Amino acid sequence: MHPLKKIALSLLDLVAVREPGTVADALQITLRTAQHAETLGFKRYWLAEHHNLAGVASSATAVLVGYVAAGTQRIRVGSGGVMLPNHAPLVVAEAFGTLAELYPGRIDLGLGRAPGTDPLTMRALRRDRVEREEDFPRDVAELERLLGPAEPGQRLVAMPGAGTQVPIWLLGSSLFSARLAAQRGLPYAFASHFAPRFLHQALALYREEFQPSSHLDRPYVIVGVPLIAAPTDEEAQFLASSTYQRVLGILTGQRGRLQPPVAGYLEQLHPQERAAVHDFLAAAVIGSPETVRQGFAALAESTRADEFMLVSDVFDPALRLRSLDIAARALM
Repeated sequence: MHPLKKIALSLLDLVAVREPGTVADALQITLRTAQHAETLGFKRYWLAEHHNLAGVASSATAVLVGYVAAGTQRIRVGSGGVMLPNHAPLVVAEAFGTLAELYPGRIDLGLGRAPGTDPLTMRALRRDRVEREEDFPRDVAELERLLGPAEPGQRLVAMPGAGTQVPIWLLGSSLFSARLAAQRGLPYAFASHFAPRFLHQALALYREEFQPSSHLDRPYVIVGVPLIAAPTDEEAQFLASSTYQRVLGILTGQRGRLQPPVAGYLEQLHPQERAAVHDFLAAAVIGSPETVRQGFAALAESTRADEFMLVSDVFDPALRLRSLDIAARALM
């Protein structure tokens, strides 16, 4: 079998608010995109927790998971991820336990340990709590207990939640979560869609140290892939300028709504800015159907990923769907 045919496709959505659109528009686009991904046979559709960011409407992640799950039928829906330090494990267990009861067998719980926001907002979310390195592993273990079968005499029970055994994924862009996922025998998703620097090192560590568990008998890896596909390389580069603008805004602290594409945008940047954008998007696949196929093949060979989690920030929602069509065909 061709190696690409073994790889599942999924989509991560930050629910981008497009200029000059509204949050309501962004939410409707998200649902239509999830429905289209389902028709293409995508395995899962994840939503990322972010706060206080202009142009990103995915802060109430569990609410959005329910919204997308209600509007689809088969595709798995989940968080990519819930930033666990912002929440008490019991609250997360109850929210995702409720979702699992509403949509059995379709809910994923991806967990991250970054704040997903700026320091001021982080303090507003966490109040007086100071995060320590040992807190995240402890909270992950507590979530596993709360979502597992209730034990006799267990005093703290997530209701709903207990017994739902919602699959837990660890997300990360460094070696910390790779090692923890390996130790706990959990599936692992690397955030190479925005921080590809340690991709290969983290995957090697995860696979080397993986310990089989009741959840998983062998390592399972998702790799984040920025994707912009179009009939020609030239059009794909033009459409990708919306992503380039977004990335430069992240790097310079000037985030805003997703902007329409600009011809020759990269060429207008200072060489250092251009290099920074390229570093951010080192795992990106941008181009025509053949370029996408080649990009996927190279990434599959270098990472041995089980699944690609695409991130596709195309300004025109219809052309975003077309981009997903091209990606799906590339794996056939």
